[in-house]
Amino acid sequence: MPESLSLFLFSSVVLLLLLFYINLRVASPVLAIPIRWLRWILFALFTAQTNAMFLLVDRPFWTVAAAVFLIWFLIESGFNWLKVSAISLSPMPLFPRYVVNSSGDEWPTQKRLLKVRDWLRDQRFSHVQALKAELGGGIWLRTSVYHNHDATLRLHVLFVPQENGAITVCFSLATQTAAGRRYVTDNLYIPFGGFYPESWHVERSPWRRGLARIVARHQERLRQSGEQPVAWEGNPIDDINQQQQQMEMINTELGYLLPHADREEFGKITPEGRFRIWKEAWLLDYLGIAGRY
Repeated sequence: MPESLSLFLFSSVVLLLLLFYINLRVASPVLAIPIRWLRWILFALFTAQTNAMFLLVDRPFWTVAAAVFLIWFLIESGFNWLKVSAISLSPMPLFPRYVVNSSGDEWPTQKRLLKVRDWLRDQRFSHVQALKAELGGGIWLRTSVYHNHDATLRLHVLFVPQENGAITVCFSLATQTAAGRRYVTDNLYIPFGGFYPESWHVERSPWRRGLARIVARHQERLRQSGEQPVAWEGNPIDDINQQQQQMEMINTELGYLLPHADREEFGKITPEGRFRIWKEAWLLDYLGIAGRY
């Protein structure tokens, strides 16, 4: 192995382990992107080097590396397709119903998350309601809802649990206008692949993790629209559950979800819908690009 390649591999492994250790604590979707790329590239290079040492295949180093790179793509593509199919067949709801969270575990006590709450207080955001929705298997998605000073901006702070016990925080901002439109700006990184109502204008930016930047972007979108925002009325839980019901109806009508009568036999998501989720999952995992809604 050339010395330069050996140094690159060693440095890359150290970097991968460091990034992986950091992300165990912060659970950042942005940090997960270079981790996936490094894992993919290193697997191809180490496999090619193993082949060069033991002469398993009589092909040049970079030819083997490129072939293994493509094989990884095929294997992970198949695995992702199986995951999407499993979600479709599972009892896990795609649009879960929210309930009021009165258990007292609304906001995690991690330092980085407490800073978010302090920022909200400094910017005169007021707490409105704490909600949660069961995703299945006793896993809950907790959401804390805030309004700005004149209640024209509704902010959902979502605490997404990870398999390793870490928590990823996401933000979803929504404003209603006098013309009956809804502007939504969020940084969710979970593939959706479905459809929103025509009156919704959704912008999803998984790379934008800071709350201040997301609020600034949302306000910029409203200025560019030239529309007059109106204050939110009613409880957030009523609005969000109505949204979930409306979303399920629209996505069934447009062919993303199967009719209820067919779901027990064929699953919830149509083949076209599964492909849309599969494609968006790839874009999010390796490029941080969400679908256009």
